[in-house]
Amino acid sequence: MAFEPAPPTWVPASNNDLFPVRRVFCIGRNYAEHAREMGRDPDREPPFFFTKWAETVVPSQTVIAYPQGSDNFQYEAELVVAIGIGGRNIPVARALEHVYGYATGLDMTRRDLQLEARKLGRPWDVGKNVEQSSPLGLVHRAAELGHPASGAITLAVNGQIRQSSDLSELIWPVPEIIAFLSNYYRLEAGDLIYTGTPAGVGPVVPGDALVVRIEGLTDLQIAIGPPVNDEQCASERK
Repeated sequence: MAFEPAPPTWVPASNNDLFPVRRVFCIGRNYAEHAREMGRDPDREPPFFFTKWAETVVPSQTVIAYPQGSDNFQYEAELVVAIGIGGRNIPVARALEHVYGYATGLDMTRRDLQLEARKLGRPWDVGKNVEQSSPLGLVHRAAELGHPASGAITLAVNGQIRQSSDLSELIWPVPEIIAFLSNYYRLEAGDLIYTGTPAGVGPVVPGDALVVRIEGLTDLQIAIGPPVNDEQCASERK
């Protein structure tokens, strides 16, 4: 073996278990007001998505290093769906049977790089698929929680509310998102689906403290730390 493989990504669940993360799917512009603030039409056109590495998922209480290559690192609070049973071409009416649970989440974004890529018609990977960019709160099992179709979702920066909406405002609700994705990929146990963010996205700086709150779920709390440079990374590996 050339080297030891990286350990898998695990996140805590509400029953003192661990949920192994397989893949991360993120739905874009799934709240009308956020679509408008990003300069796009909020009409209910087919959803679109992008993906992230599983290793971008970090737990609550993480201090996230401000990423290199960006001067505009932004937050996006989201409801996250954890898949527990795989499937392909899943009917909308049976989609919730595939859900393990739900969690609060953040899709942290290098907005300047994302917008530059969008302007050039290029993929968003450099803006979205960023180390530590998918913080995730405690995963609550659907067997205990049910399936939230409404409820307040907010994000606060240093105690000031910046995002505030309701899950009922999702353009594409959870069952339809699952059905849509399963028409293109076989969803598998361990997949996470970030369902989109409300209006009010904005930048953060080192020292900021973020709290995502969704009614019925455990809060997600992170802080923004200073950038990590190559010299720091090298010393950490020694």
